[in-house]
Amino acid sequence: MAVGLERPEDVPAGFARAWNRGDAEGIADLFVPDADFVNVVGLWWRDRESIHRAHDYGLRVIFPGSTLRVSGVRVRELGEDAAVVHCRWSITGQTDLEGEVAGRRSGVFTFVVRREVDGWRAVAAHNTDRVTGAETHVAGERGPTPADYRERP
Repeated sequence: MAVGLERPEDVPAGFARAWNRGDAEGIADLFVPDADFVNVVGLWWRDRESIHRAHDYGLRVIFPGSTLRVSGVRVRELGEDAAVVHCRWSITGQTDLEGEVAGRRSGVFTFVVRREVDGWRAVAAHNTDRVTGAETHVAGERGPTPADYRERP
């Protein structure tokens, strides 16, 4: 088995380690060749190479020197060789459009993982932001806006 991928929950931990090294290849290596990855704004990458390219760009341009932490990992086994892994994440050090350090973000990751010959690998991942105080988004002229229907006038 690959080092660090002996259990399903090792995949998000490996993702955070690779992210914090700025290692897009290390992130991509956590996925099977034909994996799917949906990011926080719904961009959908459909293989390991596109996952690598997207993270290489992101780690160089949007998140250089950032720190990703994962916590609250929960594994739901789907048999001996498959599982769904959820975890919370937080990130600091993202740059804004002017190149300044932005505030802390947090969210939830979902990984669907499968036991491979060399360890556990992700076959799919979905990443979403957490928006404090919101229940949903409402589509508007400039895109989705967080909304809380409990706070309606």
